[in-house]
Amino acid sequence: MLKKISLVILVIGYIAAGINHFVHPDGYLKIIPDYLPYPNQLNYISGGFEIFFGLLLVLPTTRNYGVSGLIMMLALFMPVHITMLHQAPVWVGSLFITPLLAWLRLFLQPVLMLWLFWHMQTKRKPVA
Repeated sequence: MLKKISLVILVIGYIAAGINHFVHPDGYLKIIPDYLPYPNQLNYISGGFEIFFGLLLVLPTTRNYGVSGLIMMLALFMPVHITMLHQAPVWVGSLFITPLLAWLRLFLQPVLMLWLFWHMQTKRKPVA
């Protein structure tokens, strides 16, 4: 039961986070590192992939793809969180990010990766 509740939280959380990229893009644009080109497009692409991978979590047959995609995105987002740490204190949309919050958010990335990995489906081979 705990694993089902956890999965529902992940699905809703990632879909909502993805939608937020489209509803409040300014907060995300502020923390995209300057050396990355096309920040508007990157913001919308990342939001779209968060929604897509969040939806893939729903079905057991596609869950591994969603888990793998989200873990890769979390790894790719590390420069964004490092940039946020360097900018702190900073307003990200309507959220005020203090240096402590930026550090916590940076350390949350591996926790989220492990949480997602917990939902990875393993294929069991029949015993002969």
